[in-house]
Amino acid sequence: MTSMPPRRSLVAGTTRTDAVTDLALTLPLFVIYHLGVVFLPVRNAADLVTSQLTALAANNLGLYLVLTLALGSTITLGLLFFGHREKLRWESFVLVAIEGILYAMAMRTVASLIVGFLPLGPFPDAQSSIFGAVVMSVGAGFYEEIAFRVIAFGLGARLILSLDEWSPWLVYPLWALVCAVGFSLWHHLGAMGEPFALKPFLFRTICGLVFTLIYGFRGFAPAVWTHTLYDIWALT
Repeated sequence: MTSMPPRRSLVAGTTRTDAVTDLALTLPLFVIYHLGVVFLPVRNAADLVTSQLTALAANNLGLYLVLTLALGSTITLGLLFFGHREKLRWESFVLVAIEGILYAMAMRTVASLIVGFLPLGPFPDAQSSIFGAVVMSVGAGFYEEIAFRVIAFGLGARLILSLDEWSPWLVYPLWALVCAVGFSLWHHLGAMGEPFALKPFLFRTICGLVFTLIYGFRGFAPAVWTHTLYDIWALT
């Protein structure tokens, strides 16, 4: 069976991960987050799934864990059944993790050079243990990339381009900046938000731009892994 050609990125001449690859490479992160978050007093604000799984399990912890594992297993079996075994090879996860580590290191270097060294503050109520920091980092990587890169940037840019004959070379950079600002402000809003300060705001705005570049050039899965691994690095 021949594989589908890789998707074109937002920039000509480069390729991105396809939807099935994104699903396969981020599935372990999805499962890890949902197995762990029920043991924490907080969850990622962009997480709309945990509440639905909890309601489906009638607030029964054991049933919730079974449902989470069953969902992950069903998706895995589906990938195998439809001939995507190669996307679940351990080498694929090692490579995307290495890619994420390299991007995270580059991102931190660039952001630090611009605004000075400034580690991100810990998640409220989750910093008391490495377990909490890791689980919340995985949740941030998965759900915030869906919210700000897939939906806000990806779908938002397509909507803007559909409204008029705008140049993509104008829309994508400007909209990427808008989404990065929104991503940064997200961390200062709500009950768990940090008090606003200019340096962390600028630092996260730069990180948001880097995540968007990774999403645009390489796809969803590399962006998720970069975000997750960076947050684990910053919070542990």
